[in-house]
Amino acid sequence: MDRFGQFDQAYYDRFYLSPKTRVVSPEEHALLARYVFAFAKYNGIEVQSLLDVGAGVGLWKAWVEKHSKTTRYVGTEVSKAMCEKHGYLNRDIARWRDREQHDLIVCQGVLQYLPDPDVAPAVANLAAMCRGLLYLEVTTRFDLRERTDTDRTDQNIHVRNGSYYRGILLKHFIQVGAGLWWVKELTPPFFELEIIGSGK
Repeated sequence: MDRFGQFDQAYYDRFYLSPKTRVVSPEEHALLARYVFAFAKYNGIEVQSLLDVGAGVGLWKAWVEKHSKTTRYVGTEVSKAMCEKHGYLNRDIARWRDREQHDLIVCQGVLQYLPDPDVAPAVANLAAMCRGLLYLEVTTRFDLRERTDTDRTDQNIHVRNGSYYRGILLKHFIQVGAGLWWVKELTPPFFELEIIGSGK
């Protein structure tokens, strides 16, 4: 049985392609991409390689091809249809670790679909492949209750507290805010109050 069977064309049509129900438009996503790349550059990371985990309909790929042509883009997906359409690697982040490290890893809307035993291995794989910055987006219990538009948010997920994810992520990364995590192996350039929870 395909444990990722929910990622069919109807899923992508509803949450990513239809203007009436999609989570984000290409224009809105472009603002995010510019922000993440600018943050990386400001803090000394030249994004020569980007790994996009759960690349979906290709918003990051399209932005990189247009605005950062020197960046080598690698996308992965569990959806075979998206892999065939966009040329991604068909990989499950809980069970796959690239031998290469990447300056920037993007992991949007992925971890909430993994069962509990797969979350920690997935985060460990992300950390092992990251030599700089991780941009992470995960829907939590608080988000579903307080932040999300339920018409535009898939609720067929594992609902967990933010503290659950934070506890796993902080073993490998430093949280620097707004979805950005700095891999611990790289000396951070931040002052104390620029790091979340860094107080003594």
